[in-house]
Amino acid sequence: MSNKLNHSMSLAKPDALDISNKQKIALAIGVIGLFILALALLNTNFPNKALFLTLALGCISLGIIGYARGAYLNKLEGIKNDGVWFKSISSRGVWGWIVGVILTTFYIVLYFFPKYLGLATDGEANTGLISLFDPLSKLLSGRAASQWFVYGTLYTVAILAFGYKFILKYRHNRYQQVRTVSVMFFQLGFAFLIPEFMYVMNNDLPYYDLKSMWPLNYYIFDEWSVNGFLSNGTIGLALLLFGIISIFVISPILTYKYGKRWYCSWVCGCGGLAETAGDSFRQLSSKKMSAWKLERWLIHTVLVFSVVMTTAMIYTYLGYDSNDFWLTRGVFIALVIGFLTLLFTAVLYFKGKEFGKDAKYGAIGFFATIALLLILHFTGTTDNVFFIKAGTLRSTYGIYIGSIFSGVIGTGFYPILGNRSWCRFGCPMAAVLGFQQRLFSKFRITTNGGQCISCGNCSNSCEMGIDVRAYAQKGENIVRSSCVGCGICSAVCPRGVLKLENDSMQGRINPTEILLGNDVDLMDYVNKN
Repeated sequence: MSNKLNHSMSLAKPDALDISNKQKIALAIGVIGLFILALALLNTNFPNKALFLTLALGCISLGIIGYARGAYLNKLEGIKNDGVWFKSISSRGVWGWIVGVILTTFYIVLYFFPKYLGLATDGEANTGLISLFDPLSKLLSGRAASQWFVYGTLYTVAILAFGYKFILKYRHNRYQQVRTVSVMFFQLGFAFLIPEFMYVMNNDLPYYDLKSMWPLNYYIFDEWSVNGFLSNGTIGLALLLFGIISIFVISPILTYKYGKRWYCSWVCGCGGLAETAGDSFRQLSSKKMSAWKLERWLIHTVLVFSVVMTTAMIYTYLGYDSNDFWLTRGVFIALVIGFLTLLFTAVLYFKGKEFGKDAKYGAIGFFATIALLLILHFTGTTDNVFFIKAGTLRSTYGIYIGSIFSGVIGTGFYPILGNRSWCRFGCPMAAVLGFQQRLFSKFRITTNGGQCISCGNCSNSCEMGIDVRAYAQKGENIVRSSCVGCGICSAVCPRGVLKLENDSMQGRINPTEILLGNDVDLMDYVNKN
C-alpha cells in the first residue's frame, strides 16, 4: 500500500488512470514498430525491406489501435477527460518534454539535414531510414523515396491510426466521427495517393496537393511551378486555374456558408494531424489574454508577410516590356495594390461597425502591406528585390514559415504549446479564413447560459485558446476568427449548452443580450427576437 499523502479533496480518483494489460501489450507492439524504424535510421541492412517496412508501420498502427480500444471500449460513451492534467505526457511533465524534444529534433533533421536520414545525392542509392521506404515509393510512383515521401507516409499513418482512436473517444458524437473520417479521407487520398498517381501519369507536372491552397500552398505561384503547369497543356492549365479559383471563389463561398471549419477541421492536413495525433494535448493551449493578443498580432503579421512574399515571388519572373507579355511588373503591382485597396475599402464600408476599434489595427496591416509593395517596386531590379537576390527571397517563405514555424514549432511543440499552435499563431490560411468567418460567415456557436454549470470542460478542451465558458455563462454566441469549429466544446458539455449552427447573419453577434432587470423592456425584447 502506498504511503503517499494525497491532498486532493476530489471524490473521484485524482491520479492518472492505470493502463490495462491489453494496453501494455499494445504499447509493446508499437515500440517494436518504432524499433524497426530506429534500426533503419542506424543504417541496418534489412534482407527484405518491403517486409520490414510493412512490419514497422503495421506494428505502430496496431499498437495505437490496440491501446485505443483498451482505453475506450470498456467504458461508457461520453466525456473522457481521464486525468489529462495528471499524466506526465499530457500536462507538460517529463514525458511531455521528452516527446516534444524528439518530435522537434526529427523535424529539424527532416527539413534541414535529410542526409542523416539516408537521402541519396548524386544519383546514388538511398540508405538508412529513407531506403526502408523505397519499396512503397516504387510501388506507388516508380521512383525512389525522398525525405518528403517518408514524412508523408508517417504523417498519413498517424492520421489514420490516431483518427481511429479519436473516433472511439468521441463515439457518442456523430459530428466528430464524420469530420474525422473526412480528414482521414482527404489526407490518404488527396495529400498522399493522388500526387503519387499524378506523377505516374505525368512526371513533368509539379507536385500538387489538391486540397492545399494559397497562402498555405505557397509554392504554387513560384516560377518553376507556374512554368511546369503551363508547359503541360490542358491538365496543367486546369490545375493552375483550379488553384486560383479555390482561393477567390470556392473558399469564400464555403466559408460564408459553414465558417472556416469546412477547411480547418474537415480537409486540412495540418488540422487533421492536430485533431488526431495531437488530441491528447488540446488542453495545453493558453487561454490567457496575453496569448490572445500575441495570436492576433502574430498570425496577421505572417499573413502580411505571405502576401508580400508571394507578390515578390511572382514579381521576380515578370518583365518590364509589355510587348513581351502584357502582365509587366508595373501592371502586376498596380493590380495587387488595387485589389487590396478595394477589399479594405469594401470591408470598412460594409462591416466597419463590426470592426469597431480593431479597424485601426486592420489599417496598420493594410498600409504596411501597401508600403512594402511600393518599396518592392521602386527598389526592385532584374536580379534583386528588397535589395536581396530573387532566388534567396523566393526560398525565404518556405524556410521560415513553411518549415520552421509550421513543422518544427507547429508540430514539434504539441506537448508544450498544444496541438494547434501553428493554426493559432502562424497559419496564414487560418488568418484569411478567420477574417472571412468573423465578418462574412453564417457560422456561430450558440450558447444557452441558463443551462451552464461552469464545469469548464469546454474551455479545457478548446485547442484554440478560447475561454468558451465565459461566453456560455453570458449566453453569448461565440463568433471568433480563431475558432476552427471542431465542436469538441459541444461534445464535452454535459448539459448541451453549446451548439454549432449556420444561420442568418442577423443576430449572429449578440454581446449585450444579458437581461438587467428594469433596464430592459421585456416586451420590446421579445418582439425583437
